[in-house]
Amino acid sequence: MDLPAPVAAWHAIAESRDPAGLADLLADDVVFRSPAVHGDQAGKELTTAYLSAAVVVLGPSLVYKRQWYAERNAVLEFEAELDGLAVHGIDMLQWDDAGRLVEFIVMVRPIRGLEKLIEKMAAQLFG
Repeated sequence: MDLPAPVAAWHAIAESRDPAGLADLLADDVVFRSPAVHGDQAGKELTTAYLSAAVVVLGPSLVYKRQWYAERNAVLEFEAELDGLAVHGIDMLQWDDAGRLVEFIVMVRPIRGLEKLIEKMAAQLFG
């Protein structure tokens, strides 16, 4: 299967660490889920804020290792390093017929890497 357009768009954003492309990639009713935040974060504005922070925090060391695709869905396995701590996780993407993301789920391990990610994301989002 060829690289789905929404996945290619996300990779371009992650690699450039420029969240400008999120405006075209995210559906208005997109939902973001992550162990770094409590509950579902619904809507384009909140999802843009979280993904923008993530590309700043994880972007410098983020490497996607493997990817799996199904119809309008993808799972992207990644690794990154935060202050010497390894972060290993997956991004689960789902998109609509127009190619806009309607769901972005992040799962991260190990716990120390997640704790560091939460700390760095909070600093990026809330100063």
